[in-house]
Amino acid sequence: MFDRLAVAEQRFNELNEKACDMAVISDPAQYRDVMKEIKQLTPLVETYREYSAAKKAEADAREMLDAGGLDEELRELAQIELEESRARIEELSEQLKILLLPRDPNDDRNVIIEIRGGAGGDEAALFSAVLTRMYTMYAESQGWKTEIISASETELGGYKEVSFMVNGDGAYSRLKFESGVHRVQRVPETESQGRIHTSTVTVAVLPEAEDVEIELNMTDLKIDTYRSSGAGGQHVNTTDSAVRITHLPTGLVVECQDERSQIKNRDKAMRVLKARLLDAERQRQSDAIAADRKAQVGTGDRSERIRTYNYPQGRVTDHRIGLTLYKLEAVLNGDLDELVDGLITADRARLLEESMNNQ
Repeated sequence: MFDRLAVAEQRFNELNEKACDMAVISDPAQYRDVMKEIKQLTPLVETYREYSAAKKAEADAREMLDAGGLDEELRELAQIELEESRARIEELSEQLKILLLPRDPNDDRNVIIEIRGGAGGDEAALFSAVLTRMYTMYAESQGWKTEIISASETELGGYKEVSFMVNGDGAYSRLKFESGVHRVQRVPETESQGRIHTSTVTVAVLPEAEDVEIELNMTDLKIDTYRSSGAGGQHVNTTDSAVRITHLPTGLVVECQDERSQIKNRDKAMRVLKARLLDAERQRQSDAIAADRKAQVGTGDRSERIRTYNYPQGRVTDHRIGLTLYKLEAVLNGDLDELVDGLITADRARLLEESMNNQ
């Protein structure tokens, strides 16, 4: 572990020298890459330096105690320093193990969230709108920006399906575990007997693809334009501004009609298409590598029921980690940190166990 830490610190020092090099500064792409790597290495290197300082403090305290000749007060102070240093070393050692875990290369990316109503008809569509609001409010609490890409609204104000972009540092790292089936249990407003209905909504979280990763051949695309419209004929445009792109080799279809500009809709649709193609490739790689996929916390199994929102009991349960919170209203208002942190902790524990088993 310490060989890897020493290498990381050396790389960190080299990068900081590069960041001051005018040849690098004058090249925006190279400078961006250098600063990005510095940012990724900073928590690891700073923790390693704290660990090294604690080790030195421990050695100094032990040397003082071993040398002898100390009065009672100095001996007591040295003993306290020794014990505190040892406790700090143990704490920092655990932090370093986590920081050295394999890092998801997509963690810093923006994401595209796609939400679709499943079983439950209008009730599922209404809950799709609830989840869209939940993620939007969570994004706001993190200082991220959201942008609707496309939405198919219902007469009652729900969404048959909706997709939106979340732009922000670390968005994927915090939202990637939201992919899967979300179940809601509540009494619909239209239910006269007061019976609880169960509906489902599917959420997909896709990291935004970079242009260098997904190259699209324009001959593989069928691009159609049409007039956009909302529920009940609202927001009808008089021009063909809506865009539908079909990726012929895979059959993937992406539509965007949120903007009044055809160019903007086309740009958004291309971003979604690239993200879906990247996600499909990631799925193929994951399936090939992880034979024990079901044992993982999971970031991509769209058929997995991951969470239940129970309105009568004010309860939210994440089935993957067995976490139940009795603060449904707060969660639906974007207070997701406790759920997200629990999922990240469980995933880190899994990764730590795997790394220990592979040693």
